[in-house]
Parts: sequence; C-alpha cells; structure tokens
Amino acid sequence: MLEDPTYAVAPFDHAQADIILRSSDNIDFRVFKLFLSLPSPFFEPLFNIPQPPDETVEQEVKDGLPVISVTEDNKTLDALLRFCYPCTLADDPNLEVLNDAKDVLEAARKYSLDVIEKKARKAIVNPKILEVEPLRCFVIAHRGRLREETLLAARYTLTQPLIPSWFQEIELLTATDLLSLLTYHKKCGEAVYALKHDLSWITSHYGSLEACPWVSDQRSQRTSSSCGCLKANPPRYNLAFRLSYSSGSGPQYLPVQWWDNFMEETFTALRDKPCKETVKASAEKTVQTVKAGSCTTCSPKIAEGMRDFLDLFTRKIEETVSQIELELDF
Repeated sequence: MLEDPTYAVAPFDHAQADIILRSSDNIDFRVFKLFLSLPSPFFEPLFNIPQPPDETVEQEVKDGLPVISVTEDNKTLDALLRFCYPCTLADDPNLEVLNDAKDVLEAARKYSLDVIEKKARKAIVNPKILEVEPLRCFVIAHRGRLREETLLAARYTLTQPLIPSWFQEIELLTATDLLSLLTYHKKCGEAVYALKHDLSWITSHYGSLEACPWVSDQRSQRTSSSCGCLKANPPRYNLAFRLSYSSGSGPQYLPVQWWDNFMEETFTALRDKPCKETVKASAEKTVQTVKAGSCTTCSPKIAEGMRDFLDLFTRKIEETVSQIELELDF
C-alpha cells in the first residue's frame, strides 16, 4: 500500500503553485500551469479536464489545488519539469545516466516537448555514455527510431567484442536487428583486417624509408651496428619502398621485430574490435615494451614515431569503417 503523498523538493514545492502533478511513486509536484503550457500544446487541455460524469467521483484536490496523476516516476518528472522551468528557477538536469536520458526522451515525446526531446537525444549519444554502454545506447536509440543516433551508437559498438555479453536492454532487440548489428561488426572487422594485405597507405604517406627510420634499419647481420633490436626475417609486413626483404647477399632493409609484432598483434585484435581504440591500446603496449628494452636507437624515438604512425593508422581505420553500411530498418 502506498504511503501518503509527499511534496517534491524545491522549486516544485512553491506555495503559489496552481496545480499538483503526482508521480507514479506518490510524490507531489506543486507547479505552475504556465511554465508547462508554454513549451507544449499537451498540457493546456490536460489542465482543463472536465469533472468526471459520475457525480460520485470527484477530482482530487489537495491544499486547494487539483491533483493530476501521471505515469512517470518522481525522478523522471523532476528532470522533465526542470527543463520546462525558467533557468532562473531551476537548472537543467544532468542526463549522464543512460536510464535517465531514456526516460526523459519517452516522457518528452509523450507530452510533445520537442525541445526537451532534442536534449534527451543528445544525452543518449553523449560520448561519456557511448564509450561505456554503446550497446545499450544502440538499442535505446533504435527503439526510439532515432536514425542518426542509432548509426553513431553502432560505430561505438565496434569497441566491444563481436559477440556481446548480456546487457540490460538486449531483450528489446529482435533477432533480425541483432543479426544486422553482428553482420555490420563482422564486415567492419574484415574490411579493416584486409588493410594488412596492401600497405600502400603506409608507403604513400611516408614516401621513403628516411621518413620512418624507426620502422626499419639497414643490416647485414641478424642485428645491425646501429640498432640492437632483432629484425623480422622474413618480415610479415614488408613495406615496398627500399624496405623489401631480399634473399641475396647485399644489404637488406628489414622491419624491426617489435614493429612487425605490433602490426600482427594489432590486426589480429582488429578483427574482433575494428576501432581506433584497439590500435591505441596496442601502440601503448608496444611503446612501453620498446622503452623497457636496451636499444639506444629505438627507445628514444619510439614514442614520437609511433605517435605519427598511430595517427595514420587510426585515420585509415575510420575511413575504412565509414564505408561499411549498417543494414537496419527504422
């Protein structure tokens, strides 16, 4: 049994209010009709609901004010009303929790509060939320028929493994929608992985070996006199410009082993998480490994060299993924 209604906190406890909105969890909000009627055409007729035809049923009145019950809980109603009130009386609520943004979006649509709906839509694709809960954002945006927000959330889901673990709204996804998302993820992974087979995006960027000396070093033995790092022999990632592996007796230009390993480990990880975050994590690991080594040539320049290459790599991934279409009905 519900307890007797209690009043909401300021500014929704004003003595001069002219109506009470009661939340689903029995909290009474003393509000001004004008502040709600101006932003929405929904409220004015709601406030003018005629008396019930059954004379035995009376409009509830509390402290001389009519009481209108709504289906939203007090947290959602509080956020909605703060958006409606002038900023001099109430600050806009902070919608950094996904459930709050979802509930406000639904309430804004219900009450035809277009401006508030736009704010809730922005909150759903707030990077702070997307980075942590991209799958939930995707489901909520798609369920709300928010095309742009859904596509953006789908991009963020690439930071998660191909096969997702359980999450709160997964039951709201149809099998068709889930299949579409998994197919999109798989296509992105395959497209990014294919970059390993054509490294012209690297050679065209640097132009010559001199522009990326941290990748390779001339050698005539297993290790060269100028670099203490092992060389990849044979290399798995063989750049075209004067960096090609040769089985002859002349000087050879081979990638250092740590760079060859970095490329292999990164592309393997990208099949499951085809996003720039995967490359960044792999690059950070490589930088720390090389710095911890004894090579006086690679260690001092690894951070700067990898920073430039990381920028190139992540831009190429973004470019590749942007060409993959999410086949989803709205």
